[in-house]
Amino acid sequence: MNAGNILVWIVWFAAAAGCLGSALAVVLLRNALFAALALIGNLVSLAVFYLLLSAEFVAAAQVLVYAGAVMVMFLFVIAYVGWNLDVAWTGGPSWQTLGGVLAAIALLAQLLVVIALAATNQLKHAKHVSANFGDPASIGRLFLSNHLLAFEVISIVLLVAAIGGVILGAQSRRTRTGGRR
Repeated sequence: MNAGNILVWIVWFAAAAGCLGSALAVVLLRNALFAALALIGNLVSLAVFYLLLSAEFVAAAQVLVYAGAVMVMFLFVIAYVGWNLDVAWTGGPSWQTLGGVLAAIALLAQLLVVIALAATNQLKHAKHVSANFGDPASIGRLFLSNHLLAFEVISIVLLVAAIGGVILGAQSRRTRTGGRR
């Protein structure tokens, strides 16, 4: 093994550790501001994986769009609503518990599929990837042709989320000040 491969493995393990550590921090931290900052770390470590896959444009988009613009919006909403408000545990299973169990089942199913594919040697066959895979022109062509509706729906969802954050923040401020503005 040459020095270049060793360096790639070191960067890969560092990015994996950063990804897993920051993901755990997002879930385990009680303070919403610190959890959002940990999510930024997770998004940046994912960008490192994209760089290792030679997808420079996707890595730049990951940092600019998600770690930049979307997380600035999240931090704005958290700062507006208040980041150190503790929500009391009401007890009993909730929709969040149900969602967590369903997500765990989905991840387990994906893991079982990958293990089954690896056991039957179906993951050994290399697929051909075109030379323009991941470049800005092909991504833009996909976004503005095949996935235009999804692209526009996501922009509307983000707009509604921003408006909802402002409304929640205004209500939160009114309840903290006793109805005064």
